[in-house]
Amino acid sequence: VQAYQQTHQRPNGIAPGAPLKSMGWYHATQLLNEDSGINARLDYVVEPWFLSDPGKCTPGYDEFIQFKKKLEATNGIQFFQSVEEVPPLSDNTTKRIAIISARTSSNPSLFASCLSIGCTAIFLEKPGAPAVSQLEQMALDAKAKNVRVFMGFNKNVSKYVTKTRELASSHLNKENLNITFVHNNNYENTPEALGECFERNAEGMLKNMAIHELALLVTFYNVTVDTIRSVVADEEHSSCQTLIGPSSGKEFTDFDKLKFRIVTKDGVRVSIVADRCGGDDSIGIVTSTTEGKGKQEEEELSRFSMPDPEDATSISDAERRLPGAMPYFYVQDPDYFALKQRVAKAVVEGGEAEGVATIDVAVETLKVAEYLTPILKEQLLTE
Repeated sequence: VQAYQQTHQRPNGIAPGAPLKSMGWYHATQLLNEDSGINARLDYVVEPWFLSDPGKCTPGYDEFIQFKKKLEATNGIQFFQSVEEVPPLSDNTTKRIAIISARTSSNPSLFASCLSIGCTAIFLEKPGAPAVSQLEQMALDAKAKNVRVFMGFNKNVSKYVTKTRELASSHLNKENLNITFVHNNNYENTPEALGECFERNAEGMLKNMAIHELALLVTFYNVTVDTIRSVVADEEHSSCQTLIGPSSGKEFTDFDKLKFRIVTKDGVRVSIVADRCGGDDSIGIVTSTTEGKGKQEEEELSRFSMPDPEDATSISDAERRLPGAMPYFYVQDPDYFALKQRVAKAVVEGGEAEGVATIDVAVETLKVAEYLTPILKEQLLTE
């Protein structure tokens, strides 16, 4: 993506993947929407897999080629197999932004390549890297080249999260508060659909789907590895499966749903619920624990959901623009627009991107994910 001190700016998309399914494809469609209000324009797309010989004739290849031909013909977008093929900047006033939305295992090498082609900033999709050590090195490398790195944690700017936080902070008796963030996707509950999901998101639920909620905990509730006092999984609302990935034929073991509660050393109680087949909404719930009839009871104070009623029109517009896409793209459309708008504005004007997580937040979030994974597996999978 390239950013200009003008009305429009354009990003470079890295590894867009399969149309209607991948985040990279979705990012490209938002950037090409003339009504988006994103001060950036899409110039180049890098797709290492589908433009390689092994990627031909694999699931999604035909759809990608159709997408490629359409963008080349109607928008003049250029496609490349590697970042190194992207042309150098033609002037010193253009600001280049790379949007990296690839398989997590590919992110470190793609990130290094983006640093080498003169990017002013990088928009990096979650979780950023497979391991904390890699993400930490990526952060150091970016700082050495004075490249700003923003993360695609869209829920940091979601209305339902803001409303949940505001209600919790206004409650006088915070010691009795419980905050729950629910994240649902609507994959079909079949071995085929979940197997494809597990393969495409091989880093696992905590580093992929639920990483958004962990980022909320790190950003707003001071949850870190050092501040966690206890972690308790809910076996009744958790499930793990081993399934075959359709592209590789390999086995992938992951949670299809997961629920757990964290209590910090400061007494903050936050829970995360994630369900691959639970629907297409996300919810913030605030409850208060009271003593009643010799036992503790939880009273729900309120709940807020995504999609927010205020966003009904924009979500309908997304459904019309992108028929047949994964439904969560529609629900998250307003938030991802807001993320890109804020990042582009910050890159052009040099200010902060309000509410947008940085790579430093991502490092702490990934540390928490790596810390929780063995604890939850031991609690839920040990017989």
